[in-house]
Amino acid sequence: MSVVSVLFNRNFAGLLIANTILGAAFPIQLILGGLAGLMLAPSPNLATVPASIQTLAGMIAAAPFSLLMGRRAGFALGGLMTLTGAVIATQALYFQNFTLLCVAHFLMGAGWAAFQYFRFAGSEAVDRDWRPVAISLMLSSLLIAAVAGPQVFIVAKDVLTPIPFAGAYVATGVIAVLGLIPLIVVRMPQPERRLKREPSGRLSALTVLRRPAIRHAVGIAALSQGVMVFLMIPTPIAMVGCGFSEETASDVVRWHIVAMFAPSFFTGFLIKRFGASSVAITGLVIMIAAAGAAGLGLSAMHFYGALIVLGVGWNLGFIGATAMLDAALSEEEKPAVQGANDTIIAFVSTICAFAAGFIVSSLGWVVLAMISGGGLALALAMLFVDRARLSKI
Repeated sequence: MSVVSVLFNRNFAGLLIANTILGAAFPIQLILGGLAGLMLAPSPNLATVPASIQTLAGMIAAAPFSLLMGRRAGFALGGLMTLTGAVIATQALYFQNFTLLCVAHFLMGAGWAAFQYFRFAGSEAVDRDWRPVAISLMLSSLLIAAVAGPQVFIVAKDVLTPIPFAGAYVATGVIAVLGLIPLIVVRMPQPERRLKREPSGRLSALTVLRRPAIRHAVGIAALSQGVMVFLMIPTPIAMVGCGFSEETASDVVRWHIVAMFAPSFFTGFLIKRFGASSVAITGLVIMIAAAGAAGLGLSAMHFYGALIVLGVGWNLGFIGATAMLDAALSEEEKPAVQGANDTIIAFVSTICAFAAGFIVSSLGWVVLAMISGGGLALALAMLFVDRARLSKI
């Protein structure tokens, strides 16, 4: 199998196109969660609550969606939730209802949890040796979404004037519908077929998670995602608070997301060359550098530079950890453990999302950056200590 044959695999191509379209909703939701929240929240301290609730929904929905992993029904349900959330969010803006906005972002967050399984579904559509590349290509498709999403926000946000941002929510709903069309050609194996070899007694995800290789993979993925969310979610609010325009804040988010997914074109090949663990750890080191850059100042260049470096670090850390997990699991273990993996990632991200809003509004952006860098450094040290301990056993 070659890269060309991977791309022309019908199942993989359908999943790739659907992921590209649906992924455009992510940056729009990210920008809207902060700015619409700031507009409707009764207190500035609550401005990131819609985005945080969106992350919480991902935690709650991750495990149930793992049972539908790779199946069109799961992705279709995610699209329906995103569409419903977009409609409710539009109504929330019309009625100036903060609670309704939070409900809308909860539904959109649940929808995004379904879309996270595209990376696993894509890996199962190809030969095992090409799975790291398939995961990388699946995430690289979101580069198009990273460019298109913020542009859609800028064009659509004032379409339904005099209600700010309502047009962007409507655009999110349209994206959700369009993204489901390519799934018509996808014919993935049913999960039951993969589980025929499962021994009697239900597989315990908790037992599997105790294995060092899996524990480290889940830990690195959760840490990469959590710190990325911790710095990314409050970025639009912090920038507007520093006097930058909404368009400038949107552009920073755009380039951050570009940096998140652009390296995916070669991350899979780096994993094949140097190993998933080395690539993942390199990603964590780069994220520490991003946190340091974020704490150096509040100019536009500081925001652009820190968020771009953060995106590159996340890419290496998250894709490396995903490849580590895929290599360490048997086919029988995947549905339960991948669901547990995404639940843990969403749990850590939820804590980080809620904490970020409080810290940036009460202590400031620089303190937020210092906490990010210090937490990453401590976690990386703990990882090396654990590995050293295991090597002596």
